[in-house]
Amino acid sequence: MDDTIGRTAPAGRRERKKAATRQAIADAALRLFLERGYDQVSVREIAESADVSVSTVFNYFPGGKEALVFDEDAGNEARLVAAVTDRPADRTIPEALRAHFTGFATSPHTRDPRFADLQELVRQTPALREYSRAMTLRHENALAVALAEQTGRPHDDLLCAAYARFTLETLAFAGSRPDPVAAIDQAMLLLDRGWTAAVTPPGPAAPTAGQML
Repeated sequence: MDDTIGRTAPAGRRERKKAATRQAIADAALRLFLERGYDQVSVREIAESADVSVSTVFNYFPGGKEALVFDEDAGNEARLVAAVTDRPADRTIPEALRAHFTGFATSPHTRDPRFADLQELVRQTPALREYSRAMTLRHENALAVALAEQTGRPHDDLLCAAYARFTLETLAFAGSRPDPVAAIDQAMLLLDRGWTAAVTPPGPAAPTAGQML
C-alpha cells in the first residue's frame, strides 16, 4: 500500500501544478484583456504576467489568444453532454438541460462581475465573436449527437439538431434578461413542450409526462 501511495502522489502533485499554471495563465490573460483590450495584448505579455514562457502558454492553450478567453470551452462541452447522458433515470432530457442551464446561470463564475465585462469584450472583438460562433457550433453538434444517441435516432437527425440549436440559444436569451433563471424556465418550457410532443410515441402506449425523455 505504501508503495502504491508513493507512486501516485507525485503524479497528483504534477496535475495540481499543471492546473495551477493553466489557471494562472488564463487569469493573467483575462486581466490584461479587460484592462487594455484584446487586440492590444500580446501572448508574450501574457506569458510575462503569468511568469511563464511563451511556449508554455501555447502548450496549455494551443488554440492561441482566442482560446485564452474561452479557457473553459472543453469542460463546458463535456458538462453539457454529461447533463444528458449521465442524468438520473427518473429525469427527462428537458429537465436535465433546464437544471444544467440554471446551474450555469447561478454559478459563482457567471455571477462574477468580470463575466459581463468578458461578454462585452467578445461582442466588441471580431476574432472573439468568430471563435465564439465556432465554439457554440461544436457544442451544438456534440449535444445533438448525445440527444440522438439517447433517443435512438440517427446522428444527423434534424429534430435533435434543431433542439440542440434552440436550447443553446436559451443562455444568450437569459443573459439579456433581468432574471436569467426565470428566462431559462420560460424558454425551456416552450422548447420542452415541442420536444416532448415530437419524441413521444403515438397511440395508447405513449408514456406519461414523468416517463418521457
